[in-house]
Amino acid sequence: MPKRRLMPHVVQDQELTTLPPNATVQSAVKRMVDNGISAVVITAGGSLSDPVIGIFTERDLTKRVVALGRDPRRTRLGEVMTSGPTTLPPDAMAIEALSFMQKQNFRHMPVVQDGCLVGMVSIRDLFSVVKQQLEEDVHECEAFVFGSGYSLDTSQVHLI
Repeated sequence: MPKRRLMPHVVQDQELTTLPPNATVQSAVKRMVDNGISAVVITAGGSLSDPVIGIFTERDLTKRVVALGRDPRRTRLGEVMTSGPTTLPPDAMAIEALSFMQKQNFRHMPVVQDGCLVGMVSIRDLFSVVKQQLEEDVHECEAFVFGSGYSLDTSQVHLI
């Protein structure tokens, strides 16, 4: 079985959430809650066709808004987002993305092609896909070592 890539194996059929940098933290948190997500991508004009300029996550909310006593209704995303986020290309290997995100302590990363957002990947998404791949690899190894699937069909054997 081929190793899995971010697209189409991990990131598929997503409803992506983007906002412009002048949107409020309150509007971002509302979108996150309504959509059951933990991060929104900030694009120059707020749409998918605009260049990615930042990411705003639950961690940003905690560290850059709540901990500092900032008012989410007045604070703009451009003031508290992670600017110039590290991104992944759609053809990145899932295992490599998982390793990178773990080393960097990232929970979410935008998947970007030609400067535009095409997906969002979470550490949880990657763990699930890599775990599935590892399980399949183990089953293939067991089949090879223990002969499952490699046995001779005795109904076709004629002894002389």
